[in-house]
Amino acid sequence: MKNAVNWFEIPVKDYERAKQFYATVIGTEIIDHPMPDDNIKYGVFSYDMENKGVGGAIIEGEGQTPSTEGATIYLNGGDDLGLPLSRVESNGGKIIMPKTNIEENGFIAQFIDTEGNRIALHSMM
Repeated sequence: MKNAVNWFEIPVKDYERAKQFYATVIGTEIIDHPMPDDNIKYGVFSYDMENKGVGGAIIEGEGQTPSTEGATIYLNGGDDLGLPLSRVESNGGKIIMPKTNIEENGFIAQFIDTEGNRIALHSMM
């Protein structure tokens, strides 16, 4: 087993708002992925599919409820998570844990996204 996680989904209330938030904060493209059920909106974060990298998506639909409780998803903060973290509040999110040094494991931070999810960032710098 290469990774403990293969895929993640972040529930959203407003697909377009969340798509804009994550594209801006993380600096990545979110690709619309039509689903057979027209009541589901699904957008995939860019990831290294060729090398079987871990990927994920945002999803709007029945039963998809944003939350600050439960599992924490750590998104890749790039070379320095300070950059994406600096874009959180200006794009409608709220920082709840500033950039925090976790010694030899790098840095983490947490925020609430525009949808009400608690999400985290990780980087080595």
